[in-house]
Formats: sequence, C-alpha cells, structure tokens
Amino acid sequence: MLAGSFASIPLTLFGLTLVTFLIGRVMPIDPVIAIAGDHAPPDVVAAVRDQLGLDKPLLVQFWIYLVNLVHGDLGRSVMTTHPVTADIAQFFPATLELATTAIIIAIIVGVPLGVFAADRQGSRFDHVVRVVSLAGQSIPVFVLGLLCLLVFYVKLGIAPGTGQLDVAYQGLVPRVTGMLVLDAAIAGDWDSFWDALAHLAQPALVLAYFSMAYITRMTRAFMIESLSGEYIITARAKGLSAARVLWRHAFGNIAVRLITVLALAYAGLLEGAVITETVFSWPGLGLYLTVSLLNADMNAVLGATLVVGLIYLILNLLSDMAYRLLDPRVA
Repeated sequence: MLAGSFASIPLTLFGLTLVTFLIGRVMPIDPVIAIAGDHAPPDVVAAVRDQLGLDKPLLVQFWIYLVNLVHGDLGRSVMTTHPVTADIAQFFPATLELATTAIIIAIIVGVPLGVFAADRQGSRFDHVVRVVSLAGQSIPVFVLGLLCLLVFYVKLGIAPGTGQLDVAYQGLVPRVTGMLVLDAAIAGDWDSFWDALAHLAQPALVLAYFSMAYITRMTRAFMIESLSGEYIITARAKGLSAARVLWRHAFGNIAVRLITVLALAYAGLLEGAVITETVFSWPGLGLYLTVSLLNADMNAVLGATLVVGLIYLILNLLSDMAYRLLDPRVA
C-alpha cells in the first residue's frame, strides 16, 4: 500500500506537468510578444520564438521540457533571466517562513479551541468557536489581508507596511537559511530581527486564521465522536479526572487522525500563500508565481507549480506514513 503511494508521485507529477504545460500554451498571452515587445519586427519575433523552441510542435516542446526536467533543468525565467531553479531557491524560504509560522499559530490556537468546544458542546463557548471558525473559512484571504493593512497600518499606524523588511534594514542580514527572522537571530542583529518579525506578524496571522478555522472544526468533530465512545464512559466511571479523560483518552484517540489534517493544512498554507504574499508584497514563491503568470513567464510558472505540487504530495505521503506507524490497526 505504501509502495503504491510512492509510485503515484511520479505519475501525479507527470499529470500536473502535462496539464500546466498545456494551459500555459493555450493562454491568450504570448510569451514571445512579452519578451520582444508589441511593436517588434517580424524577424525579431521569429528569432525569439525559435530561441524559446516555441516554433516546434506542441508534443515536441513537451518532450523537450520533460527531458530537461529529468535532468533538474526547469528552464530559464524570462522575467529574471536566471535559471528557474535558482529563483525558486531564492524565493521559497520566505514562503516556508510564512507558512511555518502560520501553521504553528494555527495549531497552538486551533487544537485547544476544538477540544474545549467539543467538551462544552452546545454551550455559548461552543457557539462562539463555531462562528469564529465559520468566518475564518468564509472570508476570502485577500479581503482579510486588505482589512488588516487598512486598519492596523493605514488607520492605527501600529503595524509595518508591506514587504519583509524596512528599507533601512535591507541588505544588513547575511543570507543563511533565506528565512529573514531566523537569519537575523543567527547574525545577532536584533534590530533587524524585531523589524522582520513585525513584518511577518500580519501575513502570518491572516494565514493562521484561515488554517486555524479548518483545524478547529476538524478537531471539534473528531473530539465529539471520541467523547461519545464507551471507553470514555468507562474512564469517567473509574473516577479519572476530567482533564485526564479529555486529553489522555479522548484526544489521544484522535491524535493520529489529526496528523493528516495538520499535514494537509500545512500543505494548503504553502499553496494558498500565493494570495497573501501578493497582498502583503511578501517576496516568496507565491508572489514570484503571480508576477511570472502576469508576464507570461511560463517556465517560472511551471517550475513554481511543480514545486508546490511536489511539496503537497510529500506532506501527504509523510502524514500517511505517520498514520500507519502510530496506528498499527491500519494495514
């Protein structure tokens, strides 16, 4: 069963590559015109098309891309003129920093909320948690992001603006991991550290709220099912404390299933950070993907899409492995 999951990764990536490649080729935006310009002479347009290999049949273009992909070559970005692999290595750490911070906040807040809401099912607290969770999954991320900037940056002036760092601190922190808060801490530059942390707070909290809503609802649903089990009645009849019954027996029974939820939520943050990064001008893979798409830079779009898809598959596979290791009943 696990071997089948491993075998499905290349097949899924192939399907993702094929679909993304075909969509890129049927888009109304011509990458050749984007490079050469609207008023470029026909001979220049033809030369650029030949250089990019876009004058070849579609099947040949896809085969060439696959061969290069197997050798780790994602092509060269038209927008940055750098290899796409180098661009991804530069921009992805910022996305990783944002998504990791968001999922940590979401877990710390969402899991206890879901547990206590299930324990107090039907209470006022439970109703409040449900409304907050429903709002978190209903409000579009870009709306929440724009509202945060309007209220906390424009109106109140208590939060920094967009970007990852103020202009005064840019270029002062040596790049080690690519995650600016961590790099500033490693360098001991605490002024840059606090400034980077302040810039990270708003987009991370926006993403965390979206993910926290999903985690809270799933935790609550799992806990309600677990608390209705006969073993919970037995544990209470033995005189065990309420906290022990709630966390050791009820929560312990759902912890394995919750791992899959958390892994998929994390993968969703890495994928869904595209909109948040665009709103907050966060220099991550999502913003890189958006700008590349607007500039018809299909090598960059394909490369970024494949990276996101691969991360999603790996996290899903790891959660599946953890599920099987922690729960022997799963074959």
